[in-house]
Amino acid sequence: MRTRDYLPLLALGLLPGAAFAHPGHGESGLLAGLVHPFGGADHLLAMLAVGIWAALQPRALTFAVPGAFLAALLGGFLLGTGGVGLPRVETGMALSVLLLGLLIACAARLPAAVSLALAGTFALFHGYAHGVEARGSLVAFAGGFLGASLTLHLGGGLLATAVQRRLPLLARGIGAAIAASGALMMI
Repeated sequence: MRTRDYLPLLALGLLPGAAFAHPGHGESGLLAGLVHPFGGADHLLAMLAVGIWAALQPRALTFAVPGAFLAALLGGFLLGTGGVGLPRVETGMALSVLLLGLLIACAARLPAAVSLALAGTFALFHGYAHGVEARGSLVAFAGGFLGASLTLHLGGGLLATAVQRRLPLLARGIGAAIAASGALMMI
């Protein structure tokens, strides 16, 4: 792939207004869950960033970080559907995009426990938002959004692997664009 093939992803980073675009979904259950992670830039960028960051980590964390993220995503979902309050959810999601972008831009390699704890903390906010907005069968919705999130993690990982081999600085640039989007979401 050529550099210009990655421009649509970079353009996503310039759409901060879409960060809070969580319109009411007409779908319910599995379809709503599958669509939800694509419905706002905060979710979309965070899911891609997790995959990118994980792919840039030592081999042991390549799958552990997304796995921890998905487990905590489900935990946050259960909190949201259970009516448990979680403060500053939108801020937490925006901050996760900012910090994940910075981790990618800086090519950060943190201790495993710190990486897994960060991934889990970020995921709680995203899972909670999914839980609060869930419609129809909660099991089907959860299966849908977890599957879509995993797909985005894998897509981010594949992108990072391709970019890192050919244009290693582009991976950092993508991280910077994601971080800038997260910073704009914080405003």
